[in-house]
Amino acid sequence: MSLTAQLVQLVQQKPVTRTDLDKTAFFVLDAIANAYAGRNTDQASRALRWYHGQGNDAGRQALTIGMLTHILETDDLHKASVTHPGCVIVPAALAVAARENSNAVEFLTAVLHGFEACCRVGNAVGKAHYRIWHNTATCGPYGSAMAAASLLGLDVRQCVDALGNAGTQSSGLWQFLETGAMSKHLHAGRAAEAGVVSADLAALGFTGPPEILEGKKGFFAAACPDADPDAVLRAPDASWQLCQTSIKPWPSCRHTHPVIDAALELHNRMEGSEIDRIDVATYQAALDVCDRPEPDNQYAAKFSLQHCVSVALLDGKVGFESFGSDQRDRLVDVRKKVSLTVSEAIESDYPEHWGGMVKVMARGGAGFSAFRRDCKGDPESPLNNDEMIAKAGELLRWGGLDDNQVDERINGILGLANGQGDVDLFKTITQDLLA
Repeated sequence: MSLTAQLVQLVQQKPVTRTDLDKTAFFVLDAIANAYAGRNTDQASRALRWYHGQGNDAGRQALTIGMLTHILETDDLHKASVTHPGCVIVPAALAVAARENSNAVEFLTAVLHGFEACCRVGNAVGKAHYRIWHNTATCGPYGSAMAAASLLGLDVRQCVDALGNAGTQSSGLWQFLETGAMSKHLHAGRAAEAGVVSADLAALGFTGPPEILEGKKGFFAAACPDADPDAVLRAPDASWQLCQTSIKPWPSCRHTHPVIDAALELHNRMEGSEIDRIDVATYQAALDVCDRPEPDNQYAAKFSLQHCVSVALLDGKVGFESFGSDQRDRLVDVRKKVSLTVSEAIESDYPEHWGGMVKVMARGGAGFSAFRRDCKGDPESPLNNDEMIAKAGELLRWGGLDDNQVDERINGILGLANGQGDVDLFKTITQDLLA
């Protein structure tokens, strides 16, 4: 039996509890709120103009909503797999559920299934993969295919076909970071679309490669020099991968968050001390992606450890307003004081733990330091329900909804776990986002 078939069986046989559905509803809320907020950007206006010139099918809907969800860099992050599952899985499930008249439990279960497949494949790709490939783009298609297949009621053989053809579309390179191009949003969208199209084809008997993961010319052989294939099926009785996923409190690359969290603590302890030097220690992947001492655009600033630490230390907060040209200009001299190093202890913990340490030397010789093995929003230090709702409300308002609309969306999405809501909710949200 192929590794893909075993993965499908593991996912389909895993029990779903009411607690799992409740948790899933909050992750759906986070993803959809991100999509609404993402509409309020230049990138979204371009994506929506493109969409309105296309056919109105579920694949194109998933692609476009996936792009919207990933624009602001406030969507979820699964640490072990280094993927953003929500921006791929939820748009795919939303588009298919609206088309198929799915009920609330079917939709939430499909999201759980999608997270599981995406993250389990991501757990196996190894560290070397991430240096060139964007894991959300490469592992996401397996998750969106699994979610769509769940909503279509595909059997194991059909699911294997769906994941096989989704996997053969797996792609997404980090080269966009060199110029701050918009490709990262496209990565999420294409990953969502690939799964929907592949599941739809599988339902019609369109076959895919069963050994897409472990085959001699499959995914691991092609793109994962240090793959760990056993990780795909490891710990089958563990909690759902969705429950092991982090929610972002700050709108920047997740690699910046451990040191943001530490720097915010220091802001409260330094009492206005003048900064002489800032030493940041973290893991290698964070430096590979986020060593940007002179970010020249908003997106680059969100991927700059130097900028994010400087903002957190000086302002005591990090928000949407922290990355514009005025802020980047204001912090030029502070960023020059930041030095980055890799800590062997933090590196050895990664990716199970995304850690960081910030040390500040102040004028006069006073020193301050703070360490995070995990940070706010991780499963080890999760946002509570009230914080999740507050974050969603901020995002929805950023996306242009008034208070009544915000309450309606939040209550409607969280009510899914009670079996409330139906296809009308999925259709309404889809229409809102794509208007």
